[in-house]
Amino acid sequence: MDDKQLTNELSGTTSRFICTANHGFAPYAQEELRRRFGKLKSSVLVSGEVILVTLFEDAEKAVDWIVSNPPIFLRHIQPVQLELHADLEDTLEQTVRFLLHQNHLHGAKLALQVRKSDQSAFAESAGQLREKIQEMLSGLNAEFVVRDAEWVISVFAAGDMLYIGVSEPRFNLSDWSGGAIRFQREDGQISRAKFKLLEAESSFGIDFGAFGTALDIGAAPGGWTSFLLERGLRVTAVDPAQMHESLQNNPALRIFKKNASEVSFKDGEFDLLVCDMSWSPRQMVKLVAELLPSLRPGGTAIVTVKLMHKKPMALIDDTIASFEAASMQVQRAKQLFHNRDEITLYMIKY
Repeated sequence: MDDKQLTNELSGTTSRFICTANHGFAPYAQEELRRRFGKLKSSVLVSGEVILVTLFEDAEKAVDWIVSNPPIFLRHIQPVQLELHADLEDTLEQTVRFLLHQNHLHGAKLALQVRKSDQSAFAESAGQLREKIQEMLSGLNAEFVVRDAEWVISVFAAGDMLYIGVSEPRFNLSDWSGGAIRFQREDGQISRAKFKLLEAESSFGIDFGAFGTALDIGAAPGGWTSFLLERGLRVTAVDPAQMHESLQNNPALRIFKKNASEVSFKDGEFDLLVCDMSWSPRQMVKLVAELLPSLRPGGTAIVTVKLMHKKPMALIDDTIASFEAASMQVQRAKQLFHNRDEITLYMIKY
């Protein structure tokens, strides 16, 4: 603990947040926070997924650092500004009084996000609680919305406690409740892998329609390829496995039914490279690096890294170092909601 952290602890300067990660990865989200803030306290709200964290840091400064340096595994945070025992008769009334006293909420566009653990003392579902609280907040004269809110009211029911906080959406790392970003599955959609690129587009601020030519390594059955074709790109797909029949006669698609190690392309032929292969990170880096000459300088790469053992932090560090040695600059490394045992790298070639 450094002098500043010691001073904060002695002075009682603390802030509390509910932190959410993909299932099984909450310990790594906590480790990211520990590396930055040093000492912290935590308790589990949902095993492997949601933790209540106390930082010995001012809330505004803590959030500013987290948002400015987006973590890999921490998917969503919500501030805890009020804690109430759920078994009190007037728990919801106290919650509403707290919110009605916040002038900036009156007449604003609000998102009311309510979550609960399986062990919550509340018998109602999260949806029922949200409806009840929203009705009680009629005095705010606010517009309740799902997206594009000015303020987010976060409520989490866990055990015999209710945790409440108010924040701007950008300070939650995601404006989706718990960071659980949802997309509608479309008729004829080849695979759910498409959701990864949709989420990457949103999370990383990438306009895939701005690219012209893309190389998809390990493309079958074609979830990412179909997404890029929909965005108007000309796509070269490489995979020995069969591509989905709906893609076979697309004039904007070239298919090489080969291993990635068996193909080569002109230097600078593509301005986008994507790879979602279920290979070990070391094999994936080797295959992608061999094809990087075909990505023009300034081109973008989106690559998933499979976390195949129990030391993901070290594996990620090694993978990033390998790509940086191959003239790639990592812009973001993030475990998206639609990543399972993997993360996504967003890189630019220099």
